Parts: sequence; C-alpha cells; structure tokens
Amino acid sequence: MNIKIMVAAHKPYKMPKEKIYYPVHVGAEGKNSIGYTGDNTGDNISIKNPNYCELTGLYYMWKNEEYDVLGIAHYRRYFVNPKRKGDKWDRMLTEKEVASIMKHTDIVLPKKRNYFIETNYSQYVHAHHAIDLDTTREIISEMYPDYITAYDKSMKDTKGHRFNMFIMKKEKADEYLKWMFDILFELEKRLDISDYSVNDARVFGFVSERLIDVWLETKGYEYKELPVLFMEKENWFKKGMNFLKRKFIKGKA
Repeated sequence: MNIKIMVAAHKPYKMPKEKIYYPVHVGAEGKNSIGYTGDNTGDNISIKNPNYCELTGLYYMWKNEEYDVLGIAHYRRYFVNPKRKGDKWDRMLTEKEVASIMKHTDIVLPKKRNYFIETNYSQYVHAHHAIDLDTTREIISEMYPDYITAYDKSMKDTKGHRFNMFIMKKEKADEYLKWMFDILFELEKRLDISDYSVNDARVFGFVSERLIDVWLETKGYEYKELPVLFMEKENWFKKGMNFLKRKFIKGKA
C-alpha cells in the first residue's frame, strides 16, 4: 500500500522519520528552497497559496503524486495514536498503524471541534466575512444541488471537522478533491477579496474546512476519527480571549 501523508510546511522544521510522511513546501513559487518538495512543479496552484493555504500543497499531491492512500498533516499538527503515551513526536501514526486502520475504513478525520455557543456559520462570520459562506451556498445550489441540504444542516450545527486534515483511500480522496476544488475555483471567480486583510484573504482555505462535512453527509460515507496534536505549546487563554473578541466585538461591527 503506497501511503503518502503530505506535511504542509512553509519553513524548515522537525519532520517525522516514518517514510509515509512527505514534506511539501507550500507556496514555493518564487521562494528559495527549504529542502522539501515544492508545490510549484507539474500541475500546480502554488501562486495561490496566500489565499488557499495548505490546499496548494494538497492540489500538488492530488495532481502529481502516485498513491493508494493520501493524507494531509501540518508541520506542527499530526494525527496521533490515542493509546500511545509519551512524547508528542512518538505518538504520531506509524506506517503500520495507518495501513491497519485503512483496512477497516476509507476515511480518517480529526475529532470534531465543538463551538458550543456558536454554529459553524456564526463562528465563521464572527471571524471573517458572511459573503464567503453565502456565496459558497449559491455555488453549491447551482453546481451541486444535491449537497445543499447537507450544507444548510452543517451551517446550523455547532460541531465540525477542522484543520483541512484527513487520510483517505485514493478513490475517496480523488472524489472529494475534485468536488471541493470545483467549488473553491468558482468561489474565487465570484468573490472580490481586494480589500480583505491578510488573514481574511486566506478565505479559500477557511471555507474548505467547512466543506468536508457537507460532502460526507451527502455521500453517507463512514469514517474514523482520531485525535490531532499540536506539536508546540498552545496558549488556551489567548485563544479563548480571541474567540470572545471575534464573537462580541466583531459581531457588533
């Protein structure tokens, strides 16, 4: 089984030793090499990285690499084995574990994030622009009308899969990525982001995080959830304060 888990990176960083992990320099176009495979060769959208984030690396993998199983991780965030204790770097999935898991499922996702007092829609709107999701809904209703019920349901839910992380067998990965990029490329045509902040301009990466549950709900595919670990210390107080600022300050703007 040819397993490739892309590790999206924009700078040199400690990398897993397991050969299934495939470091990719995202947004490599016009940049000096950092020693990893660049996402700017073959069929690529590397130049769009400021707006598509890690998806430029994912597009490169989809269009140019051979695989039986495709995954995506981030240089500071990985799927881990919940039963294994110890150092974070020793807990990430091994090739043997991934191969075993994929014998029983076609799709692995991070455990859902629960916003509790926010829906997926309101959480996004308080952080970014409502027109991003509203236009996405218009596109889905036109291009993929069978998915609109799941889209509306997902927007009202308080839980969702995040991080643009997954591990999928080739058939499912190819199906999902074609559907997702069809929507995002059309969204890019319709949105005017010329006055967006640097962060909000990452819109297509942010929107894509809200699409995978729509696809799963519509297709009815089963999946396995695994925990994800951030490899550095996180300031949860700061994260909480930023969440409240987005909800109560930006929400009034």
